[in-house]
Amino acid sequence: MNNKNSLLVELFVEELPPKALKKLGDAFAGVLRDQLVAQGLAEAGSVLIAYASPRRLAAHLTHVAERAADKAVSQKLMPVAVGLDASGQPTPALLKRLGALGADASAVPGLKRSMDGKAEALFYESTAKGATLAEGLQKALAEAIAKLPIPKVMSYQLESGCELPGWSSVSFVRPAHGLVALHGSTVVPIEALGLKAGRETHGHRFEAAVDPVVLRDANSYALQLQDDGAVIASFEARRAEIARQLAAAAVKVGGGSVPIHDDALLDEVTALVERPNVLVCSFEREFLEVPQECLILTMKANQKYFPLLDASSKLTNKFLVVSNISPDDASAVIEGNERVVRPRLADAKFFFDQDRKKSLASRVESLGKVVYHNKLGTQGERVQRVMHIARAIAERLAEKLGDAKVAAQATQAAQLAKADLVTDMVGEFPELQGTMGRYYALHDGLDAAVADAIEDHYKPRFAGDELPRNSVGLVVALADKLETLVGMFGIGNLPTGDRDPFALRRHALGVIRMLIEKDLALGLDALLQDAAAQFSAIAGFDGSKATVELRDFILDRLAGSLREQGASAQEVDAVLAPLPQRLGEVPKLLAAVRAFAALPAAAALAAANKRIGNILKKAPEADAHVSELLLQEPAEKALHAAMAEVVPAANAQFEAGDYTGSLQTLAALREPVDAFFDGVMVNAEQADLRLNRLGLLMSLHTAMNRVAQLERLAV
Repeated sequence: MNNKNSLLVELFVEELPPKALKKLGDAFAGVLRDQLVAQGLAEAGSVLIAYASPRRLAAHLTHVAERAADKAVSQKLMPVAVGLDASGQPTPALLKRLGALGADASAVPGLKRSMDGKAEALFYESTAKGATLAEGLQKALAEAIAKLPIPKVMSYQLESGCELPGWSSVSFVRPAHGLVALHGSTVVPIEALGLKAGRETHGHRFEAAVDPVVLRDANSYALQLQDDGAVIASFEARRAEIARQLAAAAVKVGGGSVPIHDDALLDEVTALVERPNVLVCSFEREFLEVPQECLILTMKANQKYFPLLDASSKLTNKFLVVSNISPDDASAVIEGNERVVRPRLADAKFFFDQDRKKSLASRVESLGKVVYHNKLGTQGERVQRVMHIARAIAERLAEKLGDAKVAAQATQAAQLAKADLVTDMVGEFPELQGTMGRYYALHDGLDAAVADAIEDHYKPRFAGDELPRNSVGLVVALADKLETLVGMFGIGNLPTGDRDPFALRRHALGVIRMLIEKDLALGLDALLQDAAAQFSAIAGFDGSKATVELRDFILDRLAGSLREQGASAQEVDAVLAPLPQRLGEVPKLLAAVRAFAALPAAAALAAANKRIGNILKKAPEADAHVSELLLQEPAEKALHAAMAEVVPAANAQFEAGDYTGSLQTLAALREPVDAFFDGVMVNAEQADLRLNRLGLLMSLHTAMNRVAQLERLAV
């Protein structure tokens, strides 16, 4: 009888790296399951539960067999002509091969003959015994350990159960002290990391009711750990419990308070505790005079606390701590956390007060001492470039923006945008660059539009981030990203594979988003040339190469973005192949192409367009001149007449920005175009007739490709 029970495997270790814990737990359990399924010991539908706490990685899998089913195996031996002689007797080569498989001459009559390619071959059919659970699990565990995405491996020495106690080394993410392997209630005899499997594990360091926790069977694991060990073994269950306690504590504080939402912080705290206990702490109200971003960051990053916000999303002087212990009197824990956070907040207040003693403008000179890049100079030189690019952009947009002050404000904001890099606060908390610049600009009495632009010039910082809130910020953000992109491309510092240390892909997408979502009347080549002009003094800078390569890079990012939004590769190619200059037009062009592609006439016209393009490539002497006197065939006269009616209407719609209407109007040419190719010989022997027909096709080709290269839609 082959019992199918649940299987439980646990590695008990020292505290695991919190930011990697969830990934480690999922990988450990996933590889174990996959390996057991591959060996036929577990079913494809077996239910897997991954467990991960600060001191354990575990997996629970249902429907695991004691032994895998036997398998019929068919092994090719050799061609019949090689294995059997003329009289049908086995050759020495065949007998040797059979011997290697544990068989002898008696197996020859049972060999199967089957075609293998062009020759008949001999096959030896046997039954391979299925692996036992002990064999299969040993292999699966070794694979799971080998494939763990360990951030940094530790080497440590085993004290017992090894060849050289105190000297034999093992490498793992953290020292392992226990191994559990239970199939139902039976221990599976396996080994790993110098440990032999048993049924004992350990619970909470301080609050376990029993130590060790002796597991009854695989299915009792989570419940016994919770009841006897004071540990919530499941990462997801522990995370949900912390979220529940955080929400309950906020309600208890009252006033519409809510804990700050931060999934990464919640994951990290979940990886730090085994039995969460949320406590309410507070700090002195005087610290609320410091910008809340500073206080929130120091509490989250340094202490792993959850700040509490009021109903209007303003920081309160209360915060929540997720403790790993649950004493009857938590006052000492609360006081200890309040005592720890106070110096952090005091430092933030000190930095804020000290920074405001100097204006942002007075700090600009110091940027000349901060290296930006060894080939591109200092942050001070970079600021000068961004200022000139920003002014050029603002002047190009002057008519659209309708505000003469934008150019001056953008230049001022660009000059001050990096000044907060040399403040104490940003030196301590680099994540606050831009944010602190805005606070200090407002303190200096600068216009709100300039202050907002200083903060917003880093936007969008990630996918889905908001764009700058005003025109000044938009101009400076564009200038800053273009300076980075052109500068890095000009010195050949391009992204490779997964490496993109200057976030050039993100900057390119930021430029695309701003140009498209704000529909800015800016030509891409003009923007890149304006930026490249600021690097003329940089030795070895290749401006022309940089602008060409960067334009392709930006359009490639745009193509990928459009495909992710649902457009087909052919539709995207049709729109981007003409190298559109105003990216703000791309969504309207794409919408027109997609609407055109859905028309019944689209496929035929796209194919005809492709055919026309191929004809014109072979006729360099063609021009768009058409003489009505040379139109002889009824089909070419009909096409010319149809174009005389349709093309002006389509052109008028194009000029008015109605790209969809323009293409739909051109769709009316399908029948005359089909008739032309059916009834007219383009390459007529008479030169004037041939050139006239080529001219007609060139006029048609030009008209049909104003919106997009429709031939790209042809399959």
